[in-house]
Parts: sequence; C-alpha cells; structure tokens
Amino acid sequence: MNKTDLYPQLYDVVASRYSCRAYTPEPVSREMLLAVLDSARLAPSACNKQPWVFVVADTQETRKIVVDAYNRDWVKDVQAFIIACGDHTQAWHRADGKDHTDVDVAIAVEHICLAATSLGLGTCWICNFDANALAKAFSLPENLEPIAIIPVGYPEPAATVPAKNRKPIDEIVKWGKY
Repeated sequence: MNKTDLYPQLYDVVASRYSCRAYTPEPVSREMLLAVLDSARLAPSACNKQPWVFVVADTQETRKIVVDAYNRDWVKDVQAFIIACGDHTQAWHRADGKDHTDVDVAIAVEHICLAATSLGLGTCWICNFDANALAKAFSLPENLEPIAIIPVGYPEPAATVPAKNRKPIDEIVKWGKY
C-alpha cells in the first residue's frame, strides 16, 4: 500500500512544508497565530514537562528586534515571528543528566510549522541568530533561552515547494541491530 493512501492528509502537509524565505506583506491575524500556537501547546514533551514559552513578535517594534538579531534581507518583510524559548529549569533530565529542553522545544516548533502549513502559511526554522541580544531586547527572564525563531506569513504566490533532497528510507532505517 502507498504511504499516501495510509495517511493522506498528514503526508500532504509534511510533504508540502518547506523553509519559506519569501512572504507577502499581508499580516497574519492573531486568530491564525493562536491556532498555530495551540498546536505547540498540544505537543508532547518528556514527562509532560512542557519546558517552553513562545514570544510572538507581530508589531513593527518587536519585528525589528528580531530582524536585528538575525540580520538577513529575506526576513525584513516578515509580518510575524514566533520565538521559541526553552526553560531548562522546567525540563526533564535523563539519569545521565541529559537535558531534553531542546528536544521538547523542537517537537513543539515542528507542530507550529506543520499547523502553519495546513493553514496555508509559510515558516522557516531560524537557529543562527544572536540569542543574547534577543533575550535582552525581549526582557526574557534568565531561565528562558531563545532556541529558534519561526517567521510566519503568507508565502509569495510565485513560491513553490522545492524538491526535497532526502536520503532513501533504507539508508536511515535499520531493523533490529545496526
């Protein structure tokens, strides 16, 4: 059976999600942003600790802060950013001390990206930014670390989902022992 026959809606959303780097100037409504953020609220986390907070930058002033922390031309016209922050004091830690904040926040961020895609919005993960400048400018408490910035907006009409260059399934899946 074809995988698209097994779960067509999910597969279509996953297949059409891409790192959008061209947006229209149309603002994203708070209602749409809340719908996307609600999917992050429902994301699983280790021991249900939910070590995350999401800061929305959707005003001219707050968007400029984000643009200054990630100085790339393509983000200058983005109408909304979600800053995914992790709280290491709230996270589950494995017996060997491994902190799962980044893992939990990553799961929530991907929920955001998939929810946005299902609503016709574009997103992109941004991790290469000045986290200290962003934390200071948004007055984040010391326990919150900005982990990712997610621009959210309407993709330019000419944008197309690029071909996905992914490894074949037999290269990434091993049955039993390696």
